Amino acid sequence: MQADIIDLYLTDSATRKQWQALLTDLGITNFAASETAQLDHTVGIYEGDKLVATGSTAGNVIKYVGACHKNSQAGAYFNAIISALLTHLAQNQIFHVFVFTKPKYVASFEYVGFHALAQTESGAILETGDTGVTAYIQSLPHPELKADAKVAGIVMNANPFTVGHHYLVETAAKENDLVYVFVVNTDASLFTTAERQNLVTAGTQDLPNVVVVNGSDYMVSYATFPAYFLPTPAAAIHFQTELDAEIFKTQIARPLNLTTRYVGTEPFSKTTGIYNQVLEQLLPPEVTVKEVPRLAANDQPITATAVRQAIADNDLASVKASLPATTAAFIQAHLETLQARIAAGQRIAGN
Repeated sequence: MQADIIDLYLTDSATRKQWQALLTDLGITNFAASETAQLDHTVGIYEGDKLVATGSTAGNVIKYVGACHKNSQAGAYFNAIISALLTHLAQNQIFHVFVFTKPKYVASFEYVGFHALAQTESGAILETGDTGVTAYIQSLPHPELKADAKVAGIVMNANPFTVGHHYLVETAAKENDLVYVFVVNTDASLFTTAERQNLVTAGTQDLPNVVVVNGSDYMVSYATFPAYFLPTPAAAIHFQTELDAEIFKTQIARPLNLTTRYVGTEPFSKTTGIYNQVLEQLLPPEVTVKEVPRLAANDQPITATAVRQAIADNDLASVKASLPATTAAFIQAHLETLQARIAAGQRIAGN
């Protein structure tokens, strides 16, 4: 019998209660607002009045998939849910789709057309669609280099690009023949992705061996990383870092012949500190991790957080020494817009 897929509206308390009960029985227990608020479409399958399968989407990410197969052929409900979600995404012109899941479900997703990008003991990330990581690598600039050329990479949010960011990039540029700077592609920051990428590009014009590129979907941001199937926030941090390291090492660094990744020291953010430590554990020997001491101005470490706070306080003079001329000019020209975003609730704490 073909399963009937129906839309679920989690704003209905009874439906949400059933949805959470099913997923809890299947080992998914994280229903924090930070996870569920991102959901934009949820479907389900009922046997009588009992919910037996469900799945959701958040942008181009499939989340909260679970199916009970007590009264159905193994895999039938799962396959039906995934098919319905992919159809919904295609109808919304989304053809490149990711899923983060537990390792035991990797084979199930591979069966319906996904392929794994990276896997750890805690979980895996898979993708499917009309493009993929190979196409992403091919889309990047590939300057002609000598066979023994040294290629390095930096991943940054640059929210916004500071003198400290420039120092990190400049250090890498002096020690390598080519440096790729991957700008995290997530519009969850005060500065949009396009703005941040433009600021990094403008701020590194003095470094001819630096190529600034969009990180696409392969530099996962903490703001969008799904952690719904992990038990604790600490586990989520480690899992994301492990996946980031695995993707970077196997899918990015290897085809680009990139052998060094540069990171800045992190005196304030515990999350970023853990991130750097895990990278140092997992990237070598294929990719060496070089930690560069954070630049200081007026005896204080330069941070983008301080710049965002200065924008909120209308006190740009206090961070003048932290900003390249290109970033300072942009902020001055768009100060009212940036302050309006903060007034509308845009978070400025964090990285």
